[in-house]
Amino acid sequence: MAEAEGGKMSGSKRTIAKVAVPVVAAVTVGAVAYAGNLASTSPMHDSTSSASAADSAHASRAEVGDPGNPATWRLPIEAYLPAKADTRLIAATRDSLIDECMKAAGYDQWTPAPDLPEIGGKTLTDWRYGIHDAGLAAKRGYHPDAAEQRAYDEAQEAGAVDESGADDTTLKGCVAQADGKAPSAQPDALAQQISDDSYLESMNTPSVVDAFAKWSSCMKARGYSYAKPMDAGDDSRFSDPYNVTDEEIATAKADVSCRSTYNVEKVWFDAEVALQQTAIAKNQAALDEARKTIKSAVAKAKSVNAVQ
Repeated sequence: MAEAEGGKMSGSKRTIAKVAVPVVAAVTVGAVAYAGNLASTSPMHDSTSSASAADSAHASRAEVGDPGNPATWRLPIEAYLPAKADTRLIAATRDSLIDECMKAAGYDQWTPAPDLPEIGGKTLTDWRYGIHDAGLAAKRGYHPDAAEQRAYDEAQEAGAVDESGADDTTLKGCVAQADGKAPSAQPDALAQQISDDSYLESMNTPSVVDAFAKWSSCMKARGYSYAKPMDAGDDSRFSDPYNVTDEEIATAKADVSCRSTYNVEKVWFDAEVALQQTAIAKNQAALDEARKTIKSAVAKAKSVNAVQ
């Protein structure tokens, strides 16, 4: 994004640090943290200061698209987090504003850092509970698609080089101008905390503990000794995305099979849903304000685009 201000200065060239769109929760799978898990792109429900309790309850419902694909599920807290599409809209608008400002300041060659390609999980629930795609597991074990990995690595290595010679003060001034016209939509701290806490707390609920135990027994019967599903993905032997061994693939295939047998992801998801709904109810007013802030940021970005 254009708002990256760090980097090394070298003569008139500066390498701009790449900043991906804000993440909701990075879930570690196979010792690799994936940052594609933004809130889903489902339409955001309206929220006003006079919103009814029924409207708030509707906004925080859980949704299950394809029962067999966790990537299509939606946790209640996502109603209060920036949707991926909205985040990209705002980021692109801010890039455009900063670009115009930098050119007006005399830096025609100024270049914003590009977005990083998506890798791994594409939604908040995709890979949140571990791997779930049997086909991908049979090819890549606990790692993302090989083409995704290459594209991500190449983008990271290429970086974005600013040859305009612009100084940090000018850039910060342009960022401040963008803030006034199209403020960024960072995840609300409370909503993020609820998302993080529910993930951790859910692993201690009786239903999830039982599902983990069944999964562990299933894996043991196949020759693998892990107490919890995430233990398999976090096995240090499977940390290298460039050397996916036969052992890793065999383990991942057994993992997905045992998960499916005992419906581990859905049990885990349901436990999180219950925890989040309780937390949301306790913090409804503050979360409604967070949702209004996101809507306001989106509206301002759209307004800027309409003028341009």
